[in-house]
Amino acid sequence: SSRQQQLRHLFYDGAKDDSILENPSIPNPFPELCCSPFASVLSASLLPKATSRKKQVIKVYSEDDTSRALEVPSDITARDVCQLLILKNHYVDDHSWTLFEQLTHTGLGRAIEDHELVVEVQSNWVMEEETKLYFRKNYAKYEFFKNPLSFFPDHMISFPSETSAALSHSGILQMFLSSSTYPEIHGYLHAKEQGKKSWKKLYFLLRRSGLYFSTKGTSKEPRHLQFFCEFSNSDMYMSLTGKKISGAPTNYGFCFKPNKSGGTRDLKQLCADDEQSRTCWMTAIRLLKYGMQLYQNYMQPYQGRSGCSPLNITPMRSISENSLVAMDFSGHRSRIIENPTEALSVAVEEGLAWRRRGCLRLNSHGSPIAMSNMAIHRSQSWFHHKISREEAQRLILQHGLVDGVFLVRDSQSNPKTFVLSLSHGLKIKHFQIVPLEDDGKLFYTLDDGHTRFTDLIQLVEFYQLNKGVLPCKLKHYCARIAL
Repeated sequence: SSRQQQLRHLFYDGAKDDSILENPSIPNPFPELCCSPFASVLSASLLPKATSRKKQVIKVYSEDDTSRALEVPSDITARDVCQLLILKNHYVDDHSWTLFEQLTHTGLGRAIEDHELVVEVQSNWVMEEETKLYFRKNYAKYEFFKNPLSFFPDHMISFPSETSAALSHSGILQMFLSSSTYPEIHGYLHAKEQGKKSWKKLYFLLRRSGLYFSTKGTSKEPRHLQFFCEFSNSDMYMSLTGKKISGAPTNYGFCFKPNKSGGTRDLKQLCADDEQSRTCWMTAIRLLKYGMQLYQNYMQPYQGRSGCSPLNITPMRSISENSLVAMDFSGHRSRIIENPTEALSVAVEEGLAWRRRGCLRLNSHGSPIAMSNMAIHRSQSWFHHKISREEAQRLILQHGLVDGVFLVRDSQSNPKTFVLSLSHGLKIKHFQIVPLEDDGKLFYTLDDGHTRFTDLIQLVEFYQLNKGVLPCKLKHYCARIAL
């Protein structure tokens, strides 16, 4: 597309000089060649047109705090910046790369929507607040389009009385995206009182006209509802530091910051009792604020494929998933396994056979090679050396609380063991990886020795294919990328 071609031009221009500082034009030493009678052959219409768009330098950080300066046009979107960085760093584009805005002093952050103009976002920054742009993955960015039922629990959502109680998968989303109807989100939230340090628990309601709280218990009567916030002139941020800075009663905080505000005094701060509640509120507010634009952002990478009509809201599968089939190679000729039950049993048996073959093969080696396998995991992107439990949870939260997001780290309580930190059911769970010694050889296990692995790489690869004792398979690893 023309937009992709423009990004490639930006990429090649920036590749010459990453400092992105404009150099003075070099005088032409042969001006007479420009006055050739054949100059009309190279007419201006055949040459690329110089852009007249105003450009600006932005600075983007990665997880390891390395940064890169980019000279971009003033109308560049967050998705375009991500595409540019993907090109420059030769990353695989799996549609989860996201630009984040992080307020360092207040411990707040948000994922910039793909369609937002980056220069416009920066124009809302205030001098006294240190604000940075981060480039990282966010697997939960559009997860609610794939699995809306887990994002909107029954006890928090009410539909119009004329709506059938049993809505289909796509029916819920279509109500959120409709311009005429909107489901009501309701429940208790803790609100920070303006100008005070105290918090008050109130019953809130989200309607199309904005966010309200009830002055009398759970009453929804108009005379008991007081306006709290609307969203057209403010942005929503998540608290990344829990209770530390704001003194909130729980760790599940979020807030609204007016555009071009004077600082923290203008924040409208809230916190939920659990992660599911916070996720529901924040997702519903995103849908209310951006509506169909969010769905267009979600569908953009899949446009042009068959079956992707605006009203056909179905979970998207990757190209690699669509090309996978279960095969049986036990006979003289291979065959496709069409029975799902048979395919599952064959997969389990193959996983066990793979583990047995791996253990036998590695057990036959001498101890010097086995010892060298002990540190091989340090080169893996999913391994994080000596980070705390809180840092692991923050890193997973930033990558999105989608089932299967994980990392492996050193244990702080026991230096000889490791910990697998895994997201499942909007919660982060930690599983201890214990080393075992048997016949002079070292193994690692998650299930008290029933399943043993000679190194952490083998362990991770096994649980990427098999759920085993875990609540789900390992799907997406958290990595500290460098720019």
